[in-house]
Amino acid sequence: MTLRAPAPETNLSYIKAHYHPFLFALMSACALAESVLATYLVDRGNEHHTWPSAQYHHILIFSLFSALWTMIFSAAYVLWIIDGAVHILASIASSIIWLLITTIFWGVAAGLMHVTRSGENCDDWDAISRCRQSLTVEALGWTEFALCLLTLTATCCWLHTGKRNPRSSFYEGQSYA
Repeated sequence: MTLRAPAPETNLSYIKAHYHPFLFALMSACALAESVLATYLVDRGNEHHTWPSAQYHHILIFSLFSALWTMIFSAAYVLWIIDGAVHILASIASSIIWLLITTIFWGVAAGLMHVTRSGENCDDWDAISRCRQSLTVEALGWTEFALCLLTLTATCCWLHTGKRNPRSSFYEGQSYA
């Protein structure tokens, strides 16, 4: 009886097993920061009735929704990846659909925030001011947009080069536990 060493992992499986949890965790962390800041700004604006415009108020709420949407689902994907889940919500196809929707959300939120914010660079404002906080909401929105776009592109490229079945799980047979 001879013992065989397991077959070495290919380059694609290394990429598959390592970049997704990292990118989804980054998206979740960035969304957490965005949700905290957007919640603070919505709360302050509601408390003091100091909205620069009604549109700004609506865009902040949309940014908050996008942040919560991203935080919940990206954290769920990280947990599904670590668990090695094989079900419809952990599939590559659902991930691509979710990433596409989320990328659109963040592109719209960041773009509208840029237009609504009036494009000031806040040089003459205090270090902690509404202007700088709004600028940070916009910057985090663009960061989240870029992370979603990067993850979507990497997933599509990996799917194309690996010729995978889009209904299969990211991590069939792999477990991090």
